[in-house]
Amino acid sequence: MNAPPAGGTPATALGARPLASAWGTNASPSGLADLLAGGLSGLRIRKLGDAAWLGVSEAASAGLAAQAWTERGTAWPQPLVSHYARYFRDGNRTAYEGLVGARQQRLTRAVAMALLAGRDGGMVAGSGAGAGHASTDAGSVLLGGNDATGGGAAADWLDEVVDGVYLLCEQSSWSWAAHDDVFSRSGEVVPDKSRPYLDLGAGEVAAQLAWTDYVLGDSLDARAPGLRRRIRQETQERVINPFLDRMDWHWLGLDGDVHNWNPWIHTNLIAAALFLVDDPQLQAAAVARCIEGLDRFLASIPADGAIDEGFAYWWNGAGRALEGLALLEEATDGALDVDLPVVRQLVAFPHRMHLGGTWFLNVADGPARAASALPWDMLHRWALRLDDRDAAGHAASFVSGQPEATAGLGRVLHALLRGSEQGADEPAGGPPLVPFAYLPSVQIMVARETAGTDQGLLLAAKGGHNGEHHNHRDVGSVLVAVDGVPLLVDAGQPTYTAKTFSPERYEIRAMQSAWHSVPAPFGLEQGTGKDFAADVLQAPIPDNPTLALALGGAYGLRPEQWIRTSSLDREARQVVVADRWDLPEVPDNGTPDVDITYLAAGTVRLGEDCSATILPDGIPAADIPFAGNGRGVRLRWEPGAAVVLVDEWLLDDPLLSDVWGARLTRLRFRLPEEHRPAGTFTLTVEATP
Repeated sequence: MNAPPAGGTPATALGARPLASAWGTNASPSGLADLLAGGLSGLRIRKLGDAAWLGVSEAASAGLAAQAWTERGTAWPQPLVSHYARYFRDGNRTAYEGLVGARQQRLTRAVAMALLAGRDGGMVAGSGAGAGHASTDAGSVLLGGNDATGGGAAADWLDEVVDGVYLLCEQSSWSWAAHDDVFSRSGEVVPDKSRPYLDLGAGEVAAQLAWTDYVLGDSLDARAPGLRRRIRQETQERVINPFLDRMDWHWLGLDGDVHNWNPWIHTNLIAAALFLVDDPQLQAAAVARCIEGLDRFLASIPADGAIDEGFAYWWNGAGRALEGLALLEEATDGALDVDLPVVRQLVAFPHRMHLGGTWFLNVADGPARAASALPWDMLHRWALRLDDRDAAGHAASFVSGQPEATAGLGRVLHALLRGSEQGADEPAGGPPLVPFAYLPSVQIMVARETAGTDQGLLLAAKGGHNGEHHNHRDVGSVLVAVDGVPLLVDAGQPTYTAKTFSPERYEIRAMQSAWHSVPAPFGLEQGTGKDFAADVLQAPIPDNPTLALALGGAYGLRPEQWIRTSSLDREARQVVVADRWDLPEVPDNGTPDVDITYLAAGTVRLGEDCSATILPDGIPAADIPFAGNGRGVRLRWEPGAAVVLVDEWLLDDPLLSDVWGARLTRLRFRLPEEHRPAGTFTLTVEATP
């Protein structure tokens, strides 16, 4: 994830700093030094030997354990310089990042197994009221190996942990090749250890080592004396020093362009500072700077809590910020209280974007299906904390109870201990499936036919601009789902390569307006940047979910030269998308054709009566009713209104085919020559019987 394309927000336009306003001098280095002086006893995560780990069910850890046993004793994943260099040679970034990720995931599983080994051997001493925090001297037990207390089992897993930690310490670069500036500075493709690059990858490694050190503590040095010193040395040189010494990191947001890197890195650095920086003054300085960074992110969030990168990036943007705020609150025993209006809006965002099942409204570089390793337990804790019943019910319905290592060590630890938390066993109640949401800051409307159920039609319509983070040229796009399954769709995110965040980004089909459900006047692509935007002519309200947008500006035309009105008629059980236009002469960079494009998933069949049907056949069927034989939609338009051109997009990218199946289909409604200068076109969408 390179720095995503964005127009940015001038620093002077950012809102008031909510954390500075709420916390005052407590967020200063001197205030933090005092607050952190009492230790970290308020943290939710417990250390090796704590009774809380005995309460983790076998069901919760089964997936982690099965994989951990399979890989133990085998060779560790070994990322090589040839993998690193591939990004600079041919644009491939997954060869290196995949191996680095596999190495870290194996370490995550080993840490979990070391913590859980005590379940079988009585690692925890005591019972009754004080048992929750009782522990043995794990260091003295584990250094020697096998013994009757279960130390031997944990010690075996500690060897696995020690190996994984040491491999990370030896890894020449913690950053991902796609982010490292070594090539742009020197033309070299070998990481420069003297000039570490602080990116998402480096932050992830630092946080993983920090959580490992925190939960396993002295047992690491008991098993491998000197390892904890090495962890601190590498983290200091690769992460803490670059963070404190340099103010030119783009993700700091000092220029006003604040994106998801900001909270993702800052939250990881909070963990690194709290657990791996032993000097109290240096620790406080690092945490204070992280708070400043998070404050810039929160100040950039609009009043409605919208994330322009959408649901998928919420988890690695807003979600990371929430994790950082929770860690700060716990580390200061509640002194840094985080019940803020902006936090409440962020917590509400995911359920407002829910279509049904695991389907969510996807914009920008987001997939339409929720990933399997999302930390829903984190969102559930926040919703309970804020007494947001809709958000709590929604999050609880997704908590699987079986964390995956791909989530990262910190998230896995929290998920494993969820069963011991207050409210964790609260009945889920199911997702709220709210009937209407409108976020004016991003001009996104989501409206469903019937509240509380995914049955029936759902319409999502988007305005916005083409300078949004991770932008696709999608101003004016619409999405229609039936029974929770999207059938008029946004393709979403393909596999990232060097091209994804380069000047050639919009050569990628998934990013082009030509492959979104938007008009194409004179065959024009939408432009790039904040100036290519929609104007809201009619904002929707709950009883009248109608969004009217002037779209001409997205194509470099006058705004009113193309107007799109998207509405859900609940009584008629119809979605209606009405376009009208009054165009100038054909521009030099255009064609005589005027098309209106819709992108469909599933199986498309054209009728002979100015209609088409789209059925969910062929879409991976996990959430489709009746195992793929669910209802579809029927499209209707006026006779003679357009000629329909059909283009198939055969999906060879696994990120796309895993969501949509083998293909997507583009329907291009080409307007008759006499209607191209000015006219109207209305598409009506109904659920099939």
